[in-house]
Amino acid sequence: MGNFLAGKVVAVTGAGRGIGRAVALAAAAEGARVVVNDYGVSIEGAEPTSSIADAVVKEIEAAGGEAVAVADDISTMAGGRRVVDAALTSYGRVDGVVCVAGILRERMLFNMSEEEWDPVVATHLKGTFTVFRAASAVMRKQGAGTLIGFTSGNHQGSVAQANYSAAKGGIISLVRSAALGLHKYGVTANAVAPVARTRMSANVPMELKEIGEPEDVAALVVYLLSDRAREERITGQVYTIAGPKIAVWAQPRELRAGYAEGGPWTPERIADFLPGTVGVDPMPLLEQVEAMARAAARKARPNA
Repeated sequence: MGNFLAGKVVAVTGAGRGIGRAVALAAAAEGARVVVNDYGVSIEGAEPTSSIADAVVKEIEAAGGEAVAVADDISTMAGGRRVVDAALTSYGRVDGVVCVAGILRERMLFNMSEEEWDPVVATHLKGTFTVFRAASAVMRKQGAGTLIGFTSGNHQGSVAQANYSAAKGGIISLVRSAALGLHKYGVTANAVAPVARTRMSANVPMELKEIGEPEDVAALVVYLLSDRAREERITGQVYTIAGPKIAVWAQPRELRAGYAEGGPWTPERIADFLPGTVGVDPMPLLEQVEAMARAAARKARPNA
């Protein structure tokens, strides 16, 4: 047992398998008391079972740690509240929440149904909000706390996961909003965009050149939950970890601007002005999509 998180109480959603489980185990190993939340569903969003969260609690206890299980659906306000309430009831406080829970329902945008859109956005984006909402109210009164959301490189866009990409992009904006709004209360908020071998990454239709294990991601999360990260004033950031690589994503900012002179904009003036003066910011993923199409024509799998 370490002491990187000694005395802290941490709640982790989606903690029954994969990265969430690794985060829960790592936090406990570093001295945190852990609320293990998992609704126990498949990645398609079906077959809930409470035994998933219970099993992780038993692992933590067997290693000498303290944990409680909450098998609840965090896509509801009541479910998110119960995750935080479990921390308060069992341990009297909550110092960090880590929102990992997620599902996938892949479909091309022009074929995607409401039934495929809503649950994905509800689990990822609303599920992060419900826990952040409940935890931030407590952390504000405490004068300290850490919120961690899980995003993905797919926030840049995705060929067949518009629902997932939209939710992950929303989580980044939610994290940045939390960082801005809660800074004066001593609460930090960050996002992690992992690349690791999990049930979800097994469905990626290409060979990833940079990929790690859930334990790599857990190490970064433990650091972000720690007083060491707080001392460095780390907040409002998005980090990728992929095996040996750690990267930070740029903050949104204007790239180039141009101004109309001698009158208001018209479509004709914009057509003459915008391409050569303001231009575009090329999408790196477009080149990757084209490479995938070329590889498919060769009946091969591209690298990424």
